[in-house]
Amino acid sequence: MADTREENASNKEARLLIACLGAGRMGRGIAVAFAYAGHAVVLIDVKARSEDAFATLEADALGEIRKTLASLARFGLLTSEGAETVIARVSVVPARDMEAALAGAGIVFEGVPEVVDLKREILAAASKCVGPDVTIASTTSTILVDDLSGSVAHPACFLNVHWLNPAYLIPLVEISPGAVTDPEAIARVKTLLEGIGKVPVVCAATPGFIVPRIQALAMNEAARMVEEGVASAEDIDKAIRYGFGFRYAVLGLLEFIDWGGGDILYYASRYLEGALNSDRYRAPEVIARNMHEGRIGMRTGAGFLDYAGLDLDAYREQRLSEMVNLLRHFGLAKPPVLD
Repeated sequence: MADTREENASNKEARLLIACLGAGRMGRGIAVAFAYAGHAVVLIDVKARSEDAFATLEADALGEIRKTLASLARFGLLTSEGAETVIARVSVVPARDMEAALAGAGIVFEGVPEVVDLKREILAAASKCVGPDVTIASTTSTILVDDLSGSVAHPACFLNVHWLNPAYLIPLVEISPGAVTDPEAIARVKTLLEGIGKVPVVCAATPGFIVPRIQALAMNEAARMVEEGVASAEDIDKAIRYGFGFRYAVLGLLEFIDWGGGDILYYASRYLEGALNSDRYRAPEVIARNMHEGRIGMRTGAGFLDYAGLDLDAYREQRLSEMVNLLRHFGLAKPPVLD
């Protein structure tokens, strides 16, 4: 193991200047995440403003970041003195200083409103201010990467990097490369994100990425159940927190299919499709195909995941242990009644 002083020196050398195009909610959340991890961050206002208007924006941005850090201090993630050190790494500059602010940037995150023409305009202007090897990432949650990549000077270093709010807390970050994105650019972004404690995943350029696409279905179904009088909003949310969310905090969705068996999902889906008279419950072809190929899940050694050579008893024990830890988190791990 390396000497602590050597580790600290190495970490300092690896620190980058992180540039955010836009000083709104997303830029501020990204700023907290990177500044907390030791990086300098510059938030670049992309709108031409008077000096007074910019001063108001700057005060608002730094004030919100300071408030966020104060909350993290109350949660025990840093001290008040540490919060001052972190916020000192963040600066806000006006649009007219974009070129100078981007001169030393190691990566650029675009976080302007979800308007295609506006994003293209800002991305085009920013890409002229950085070198050909500097990665530019859009944080868009709705626009496909290749609907924007034509605006940048070097599309091989352009990709979508979708953060989930609040960006400074949620570990997951979805990376969506474009048709010509260099694999090295993807690797650099993954390494950078992992270095600040994030968990990056790579997905194809598709509407909704991974999480928004799944959660849109779940949220709409929850709202539909309220509409149909299935249960109260309070009880539906309780069911999600202590049932749905509880399990999937430990087991991934596809892992859970394998845990119970793809055949169970297949027959349950057929029943729900008929009973509720809706094809939104229809299982995709991959479920039937896996069944026919004997890829049912843990029982057959393979499903969506491969369990060959895995100690299944130890695997189940680990997952159940994680669920017990969640019970403790919710204050529901009660001792047995022994008398």
